[in-house]
Amino acid sequence: MKITLKSGIGQLLFGMKEKDVVSIYGEPDRKYKDDEKNIIYLYNSKKLRLTFYADEDFKLGYVIASGADLTLFDTPLTGKSWDNIAPVLANNNLKDFEDEAFDSVTNYFNESNWIIFQVEFEEIIRVELGAVINAKDEFDWKY
Repeated sequence: MKITLKSGIGQLLFGMKEKDVVSIYGEPDRKYKDDEKNIIYLYNSKKLRLTFYADEDFKLGYVIASGADLTLFDTPLTGKSWDNIAPVLANNNLKDFEDEAFDSVTNYFNESNWIIFQVEFEEIIRVELGAVINAKDEFDWKY
């Protein structure tokens, strides 16, 4: 599943509503609300967790993905070493990561693209990406 920075993942674009996502992937395997009343969709076979923001009229605003088919810049990510992927990202002007380690996991976060690479035992285990905020301090919806 191809990550498109600042826009989305696969066929999904930030700003889509639930009905838009369901028309592409069908009903989720699980649907629930989090503590902030956001709606969460889980698609097990795609290894996707989608968050529709309650305070933004339930638009798709955040994605967590861990599928084996996850790519960025035509480069597979899941299960790959951060040390091997970081130079590929830098060559595509994706750099300046803040890193935070806790327990066995290190997160590499790039705020300008709102993307987090989660690394455990030196391998990327999942990627989180969110809709970015524009100069007007609003979400930059792509749909």
